[in-house]
Amino acid sequence: MKEKENVDIQDDVKNNTVNPDIEEHQENVESQPSENTTAEEKGTETDSKTDKKSKRFKMRHAQDKALEEEKAKFAELNDKFLRLFSEFDNFRKRTAKEKLDLTVTASESVIKDILPVLDDFERAIQNMEKNGNEADLQGVTLIFNKLKDTLKKKGLEEIEAMGVEFNTDEHEALTMIPAPEEDKKGKVLDVIQKGYKLNGKVIRFARVVVGN
Repeated sequence: MKEKENVDIQDDVKNNTVNPDIEEHQENVESQPSENTTAEEKGTETDSKTDKKSKRFKMRHAQDKALEEEKAKFAELNDKFLRLFSEFDNFRKRTAKEKLDLTVTASESVIKDILPVLDDFERAIQNMEKNGNEADLQGVTLIFNKLKDTLKKKGLEEIEAMGVEFNTDEHEALTMIPAPEEDKKGKVLDVIQKGYKLNGKVIRFARVVVGN
């Protein structure tokens, strides 16, 4: 009996006929993925994801670092710009002030030389008033006022002295005399020579007599 079964199996093999159950089992075995292969593929996928994350992290880190460097450069350049702008603004203001001062005081030496002429005019007018020479007095007074107006336009002004409190910034005390009244003490009682300012700057102190 067993010999007959073996003969049948050999005949099936020769005739290329295979038991369906055996064939299906073989296909299942062939189609079933190997555990080793799956583990390797999973490991490869994990490594790939890790590499991508690492690359993204490195790129982001590099971008952040570059941004910080650019911010630092911007802050440094902005600080330099503000310093240069401040220095230039100070230079501009200083130069403008120097030009203004030069313009204001450029004629100082000339006007100082003219002041004695004003003094002579005033003395001449006083003498003419005493002598009663009205014709000459009017002519000289007209010329004197014209000269004074011209100098006034250039910034010349007379320092107030007679009867005011003695001020060392504008007055020069030649002598001190007893004050005739109590409220005259410390005040100017007489003006020996008039003082002048040019655009606010004293170019000649008023020489005065002060009550003591």
